[in-house]
Amino acid sequence: MFTAPPLSSTFPATLPATKADARTKKQGRHVAVFLLCLFTTIPGLTTAAETATETTAAPIAESVTNNPAANTTETEKPKGKVARAIFTSAIVDREPVDNLTTVSNDIQRVFFFSDLRGLAGQIVTHRWEYKNEVMAEVTFKVGNGARWRVYSSKNLLPEWTGTWTVVVSDENGRPLKASMFEYTDKATAEIQATPSP
Repeated sequence: MFTAPPLSSTFPATLPATKADARTKKQGRHVAVFLLCLFTTIPGLTTAAETATETTAAPIAESVTNNPAANTTETEKPKGKVARAIFTSAIVDREPVDNLTTVSNDIQRVFFFSDLRGLAGQIVTHRWEYKNEVMAEVTFKVGNGARWRVYSSKNLLPEWTGTWTVVVSDENGRPLKASMFEYTDKATAEIQATPSP
């Protein structure tokens, strides 16, 4: 754990002899204050101000804790959501024509449609995965509207049978939604499709 040196050892109480010395001391003080602020906002780091007394550290910790912009954690919920996520055989008028859960391998192109809410201005990714391997990534710049519909497609080889997953993630890489379909051998199953909601 890092501990910053106490400010008294960094800046002696004696006055500078010249204006240049005063300017250097002032610049050094700005750097020390910046570093002190930086160290107090990084989780897991301890500063001398935090270890000196509990009353000195409380206001600093309180101001950091109450500032949501400065406190991004891995457990923070992503902003926005995926209202609908659908595999489909086609897109017409920006809407899926059906909802596929199983596709036979004589069909070689599948579309993935997602209806995004509250993600204005962000970059969203469709990540196509097969057997724990990323097969394709398609990114979208979401416009300024509260609702944004996007889709991607993947050309499939007949031998790529099994479970396919598409993960929709936000610009920070946090997953918003994961959807799956089965790509099966035509001899064993037919397409199972239901009308799109």
